[in-house]
Amino acid sequence: MFILSFAGLSAVAQQSYSRGVQLMGSAFEITVVGDDANQANKHIDAAVAEIKRIENLISSWDKDSETSAINRNAGLKAIRVKKELFQLIERAKGISKLTDGAFDISYAAVDGIWKFDGSMKQMPSAKEIKSTVAMVGAKHIELDAKNSAVFLKKKGMKIGFGAIGKGYAADKAKALLQEQGVTAGIINASGDMSAWGSKPNGEPWRVAISNPMNKNKVFALMPLQNRAVVTSGDYEKYVRFNGVRYAHIIDPRTGYPATGLISVTVFAPKAELADALATAVFVMGKEAGIDRINQLPNVDCILIDENGKISTSKNIELNNI
Repeated sequence: MFILSFAGLSAVAQQSYSRGVQLMGSAFEITVVGDDANQANKHIDAAVAEIKRIENLISSWDKDSETSAINRNAGLKAIRVKKELFQLIERAKGISKLTDGAFDISYAAVDGIWKFDGSMKQMPSAKEIKSTVAMVGAKHIELDAKNSAVFLKKKGMKIGFGAIGKGYAADKAKALLQEQGVTAGIINASGDMSAWGSKPNGEPWRVAISNPMNKNKVFALMPLQNRAVVTSGDYEKYVRFNGVRYAHIIDPRTGYPATGLISVTVFAPKAELADALATAVFVMGKEAGIDRINQLPNVDCILIDENGKISTSKNIELNNI
């Protein structure tokens, strides 16, 4: 979906240094601008360590993580957690309210009955979907700020950060590098991108937007200056049953995959917010999604529906190429 251009490096003293690495189960690429390869590699090492720290904090696969402890004690007791995790959950609840439940970190209970890795041979039953949806709802996540404690009120509830975690990790890695004096760069968390500064030749970073129905054709080139951009799409993970295509982005309110859109790209000040909103807009659909984005300051979106039609929020101007 995105193409980065590092042209013009030979004309300036500084260069872009990039490294690809597998983190959080996804492909990351970390790019920093500097004039010394050794120092750039040290910065990238620090960013990798920060992303690994975030992964350990929010992982629901690591049985020793605080997130796993929260899930394990659903319906039983509150779990005291680090302030950082508490605040992330608090913000996630706020985004859930903002999107009328289209984004919800307690979707994990429903997510578990849909498999998009080729192993699912039949659709979950309506009864199974209904029973898992009953365990979903940010309103059932109880937060105790005084004790930094989290309690899932219903037994069987689960929280997961699949729709916000990579964006948050990208933001934290960016913040760390900025603290270390890195004046420009991009954290590309498998398509969740957070950029700051400019390319070595002074030009802004740009992302090329393509239509999933014709991946080899780019229809717009968008500048990315001190912002983040995230795309949610249904074109890679899906299953078919009885001739119907079911994609991997689940509506947490119904338990069924969202339909109508094939790609949602959101630009926002933070990758965490862009990540969550991209999922939410995908679930909300074109009209409701664009309407909600238009109400948010410094947030924009580009949507592509199942017929390949492109729609945008009010402040987006596509630079067609």
